[in-house]
Amino acid sequence: MNATLELLLTRRSVKAIDMSEPGPDAAALDTIIRCGIRVPDHGKLGPWRILRFVGDRRRAFGEVLAAAWQGTHPDDPPERVERERGKLERAPVVLAVVSSVTPDHKIPQWEQQLSAGAVCQNLLLASHGMGFHAQWLTEWFSYDVAVSEALGLSRHERIAGWIYIGSAATAPAERPRPALEDVVSDW
Repeated sequence: MNATLELLLTRRSVKAIDMSEPGPDAAALDTIIRCGIRVPDHGKLGPWRILRFVGDRRRAFGEVLAAAWQGTHPDDPPERVERERGKLERAPVVLAVVSSVTPDHKIPQWEQQLSAGAVCQNLLLASHGMGFHAQWLTEWFSYDVAVSEALGLSRHERIAGWIYIGSAATAPAERPRPALEDVVSDW
């Protein structure tokens, strides 16, 4: 079978909580990101950007997450706050894909947002192609105002996804996929 088709047919998510080292080094991560941004982009707007979280930056950003969580859940026990603080440390590399639409443009915002989603999917595929595992999550902090401010998101930006990249701690099992007759019909 063609290697590209094999890649597509074998890609699957591995939960971030089940990831471990090693993650991609700087050169591999650059390749993953270069693949990630080769997406359909009607109007050549580049309606997305990527924030990298590697090394100690994952823990540093955890302080932002802990503060935001405590701000909205002041009665939660310290163990819960600690769990939120460690969210980005579940995988060696985390990429935040930011949907950055140009409002009032002839290219509809929906198409611009879909382009950001395509970046997320390409990052998953590129990670798999390089021998890593990845998961695309949104999580509560994608929608938190304090977190958005800490990320420096503008009024027209939002998180399309957090892409966790690493190695699988255990071999991932295949999950059930829909039967073609359940999702495909002729018009």
